[in-house]
Amino acid sequence: MTSRLLGHVDLGRVGLGRALLSLSLCGAAGGGLVAGLVMPFVGGAGLAAKRAASAFTELPAPLREEPLPEMTRLLDRDGRQIAQFYYQNRQSVPLSAVAPVMRQAIVAIEDSRFYEHGGLDLKGTLRALVTNTRAGGVRQGGSSISQQLVKNIMLTQAETEQERAQALVRTFRRKLDELRYALALERKYTKDQILERYLNIAYFGAGAFGVQAAARRFFGVDAADLSLTQAATLAGAVRTPYDTDPSLGDDHRGRLRARRDLVLSRMAELGLIGRDRARNAAAAPLALHLRPEPGGCAGSAYPFFCVYVEREVLTNPAFGYTRADRERRLQRGGLTIWTTIDPAAQRAADRAVAARVSPRDNQVASETMIEPGTGRIRAMAVSKRYGRNPHDRALGRNTTYNLAADVAHGGGLGLQAGSTFKVFTLATALKQGMRFGDGFTIPGSYVPSYGYRDCSGRAVNDPHTVIHNAGGEGGGGPYSLEMGTWQSVNIFYMRLEREVGLCDVVSTARSLGIRRADGAPLREVPTFTLGANEMDPTTVAAAYAALASRGRYCRPMAIAAVVEHDGTRTEVPPACVTALEPAVADAVSHVLTGVFTRGTMRGQSIGRPAAGKTGTNNGYTSAWFAGYTPGLAAAVSVGDIRGSYRYPLTGVTIGGRYYGAVQGASLPGPIWVDSMRAALRGTPAYDFTPPDMSRFGGGFTPGLKEALEKQRKKQEKEKKKREAERRRHDDAASQTGGTASGGAGTPGNRATPAPGNGSHPLAAGGGTFPLAAGGGRVTPAAGGNRVPLAAGGGRAAPAVSPMRFPAAGHDFSQTFARMFSPDVARTFARVFGHNPPVASAAHTPVRGSSPHAPGRRTGSGDAPAATGRTSSSTRGGISHTRHHGAPRRNTLRSGH
Repeated sequence: MTSRLLGHVDLGRVGLGRALLSLSLCGAAGGGLVAGLVMPFVGGAGLAAKRAASAFTELPAPLREEPLPEMTRLLDRDGRQIAQFYYQNRQSVPLSAVAPVMRQAIVAIEDSRFYEHGGLDLKGTLRALVTNTRAGGVRQGGSSISQQLVKNIMLTQAETEQERAQALVRTFRRKLDELRYALALERKYTKDQILERYLNIAYFGAGAFGVQAAARRFFGVDAADLSLTQAATLAGAVRTPYDTDPSLGDDHRGRLRARRDLVLSRMAELGLIGRDRARNAAAAPLALHLRPEPGGCAGSAYPFFCVYVEREVLTNPAFGYTRADRERRLQRGGLTIWTTIDPAAQRAADRAVAARVSPRDNQVASETMIEPGTGRIRAMAVSKRYGRNPHDRALGRNTTYNLAADVAHGGGLGLQAGSTFKVFTLATALKQGMRFGDGFTIPGSYVPSYGYRDCSGRAVNDPHTVIHNAGGEGGGGPYSLEMGTWQSVNIFYMRLEREVGLCDVVSTARSLGIRRADGAPLREVPTFTLGANEMDPTTVAAAYAALASRGRYCRPMAIAAVVEHDGTRTEVPPACVTALEPAVADAVSHVLTGVFTRGTMRGQSIGRPAAGKTGTNNGYTSAWFAGYTPGLAAAVSVGDIRGSYRYPLTGVTIGGRYYGAVQGASLPGPIWVDSMRAALRGTPAYDFTPPDMSRFGGGFTPGLKEALEKQRKKQEKEKKKREAERRRHDDAASQTGGTASGGAGTPGNRATPAPGNGSHPLAAGGGTFPLAAGGGRVTPAAGGNRVPLAAGGGRAAPAVSPMRFPAAGHDFSQTFARMFSPDVARTFARVFGHNPPVASAAHTPVRGSSPHAPGRRTGSGDAPAATGRTSSSTRGGISHTRHHGAPRRNTLRSGH
């Protein structure tokens, strides 16, 4: 039997004695290592010698080689990398993808006789020992590349610190095992295969494992493109990677350069390069371009979406039986995960959010965009930056909570969803046979004292809560299904929920994927239809996307495909079910399109068919807008990160704009409009499927026709009155020939009132408002077309052309200052919060707190949640409401 041992020493031919003699000579000349190896041979006889010889002639099976820890990469829908996860920063490559000069450099400095010996190079070991002794330091490697590969395999497979320490122990037995395994590797693999494995497993410093990661980390190039000086630098780093780590400072870089020059000198000695070339390369600087390789989501361009993907992997059994298995696969598996993120949509959402909400604000806006029919998440934006604040402060520009998602995906406890939940009652009513135009007369206030049962059959009536519309004005009246939706009438929807059944509404919501952000069961209470449950934008967007896809609900998905390290690709199909009849979904969309043309979002358009619903929580604690086109759905939420109930959205400055009260149409709505318009730019515009009018048409609301005619006549009368007043002012102006208060006439524009409902002077159907100049008080009028200004002291002012309001969110403070006296400008700013109302002007802010609990506001959605006293806790800036005991009567008002 023969063995390729010690520089091709053939034990069968030369005999054991000559092999022992060779080993003895090496021990005498070279010292410790080789002498230690031969001691069993020269110190014993007979059986001991045979056992020692069999240690090399009867080699063990090669080491079990588990896959190396590889980097997992996340890609966007177009294939561009957006994040990476790794236990060790490594990307294995074939030897053909490594520059030839790199292969030469590593062999030259670590094992110049690599292609000549059989695993243990006796001559090389002796030469390295003599050279290093003369130099007084390590100039050449003593272990062969095969031996170093064995050591690295043992070290990589160590799971604990104890196992790693054991792998590094330098004992005679450990060294002998290392030699035997190296010989076994030589029998199993070719030289090139061994070199490839070594280059992929070796640690080069600066957190880079393997030559590809090192080339990217040190120089920003691939291993195939390394130059001579770059290759010599990396080859020099392998021997003492911690001492030559260039990321640790100038001293380490100096040692790295010395090692590089040594590699160049050795390559010249071996004739691999000319001496002049070696000298020129040594004279060059290191020319490092250290490229950061952050792991995890902090370094991602889309960090909040990245967190969603990470949590999806860690909670999905498809990636492993236990969480530890899933973490190991994410950090070590070398997966390539194709995600659903659309860079264009993400850019649109980021810009729309950033344009209106600053990271410095305590108020935070979040948006998620979802593709109908698949559930693919196309964008996920948050106004805060991802990460920890300096000194781990709770408040600041940053947050580690994924506020666009639920707790399971790294989010907070959510915000109560307000009137966005009315769509589930609308869908239930249409499903049960209600028609367009059907409706009923509602009172001016409403107490849910009977008729409400949850899905367990338990009565959940709330006789202690009084429900009001928007700002509490008005005495009720007849409303149709469409009018009640467009104007977001709380009392109408509370009664409609009672008629169709609370449990049926809850079941509809569940079928459309509605789950609380905190993972708790839905609270089945009378104000369910007003948004009593805390939600996240991703869940709400997915529910609305089901309406866009004609009733087909798809679970939100962030992963489109997974490619294993070996190239195996697994597609992830959408998880969809039919939640609503297509005809019912079409009917819902038909009603919700009117929100843009005749309802709370009138005047705000994306230039193509769209449907949606605003949501303003009771006491202005949060604001929402959710909407969709046939091709894309999105939901936007706004709330205070310090706790929505402690810090309502009243009298606040957000993104540099002052808001008297934030409503669904005044901040979330414009964000939605801007982001959707940009995300859909360049895509075909499709209309919704028309509703089946034979099934849903022909409804009737008793008294509605008469009420509308009465309102029309009243508006005509008020219009004529305003026209007469305008003519009188025009005549007075022409007689005086000047302007009141000595000011020049102010050219203006036609005033366009904000859409709305109710009895507020700027409600829908109104016109403009007269402003009293100099008197300090602004009195909105009930309609009209022009804005006459009365001068101080009661003198009539000349007629001024009416003013048209700019787009939603415009800051009017400078306009007021230019047009009016300081007193009037300040008064106007206080009344309208710098901005005229964008949604219904009937949304008068709820002042103060709940009457039974000073300092607290009760309920959610457009009205409070359940009966009882409320308290709130905060996690990640998202409030969570708890209800206690039997309360006194609550008075609940909310906006749209």
